[in-house]
Amino acid sequence: MPTEILLPDPPLWLTAPLMGEPDAKRLLATLEAELPWQRPSLRLYGREHPIPRTQVWMGDPAARYRYSGRDFAPDPWHPAVADLRERVIAALAAQGVVACFNSVLLNRYAGGGERMGWHSDDEPELGPDPLIAAVTLGAERPLRFRWKPGVAPAGDAGAAAPFNAWLPHDSLLVMGPGTQRWLQHALLPRRIPGLRLSLTFRWIHDR
Repeated sequence: MPTEILLPDPPLWLTAPLMGEPDAKRLLATLEAELPWQRPSLRLYGREHPIPRTQVWMGDPAARYRYSGRDFAPDPWHPAVADLRERVIAALAAQGVVACFNSVLLNRYAGGGERMGWHSDDEPELGPDPLIAAVTLGAERPLRFRWKPGVAPAGDAGAAAPFNAWLPHDSLLVMGPGTQRWLQHALLPRRIPGLRLSLTFRWIHDR
């Protein structure tokens, strides 16, 4: 599987293809049809706002997750997602990375107008330096990254500038330890048609 190093430190790399066709196409259709996609409201600046996408939180029973003022209890593993988790773990092992995931956040973007705002996956239950593996299915869109204040590389304006990681169908983006501490990321609105699913595998620590 070809791998592109996007950043050496913190480690950020992209592998594609992960599964190959027709497996990736079949998985996209299965998840689109069979998962209970939801659009919860989150509290931001004292007001409730429905999220600009749909999602499913899935994982082991104890993998409860809290962000933006809400607690999310996981849905049970869908067999196809459980199989994908093993593929991701095997792909990481082939690159010398030992990983274990007890949960996954699945985001569904119906078109280019649906989005995810600037954030880091740095909630306490993820631990100080989580390893997060993100699988993309469907339309290719760029995940935008920017450095947090005070941690951008010094002496090179180009290296410190925000950048895009284009995530094609059937790709695996690995955000290694330090990425959430040093960087923020967002899926910004784009005039790019087509359905996109993002599955971000992670480990939730017992609170």
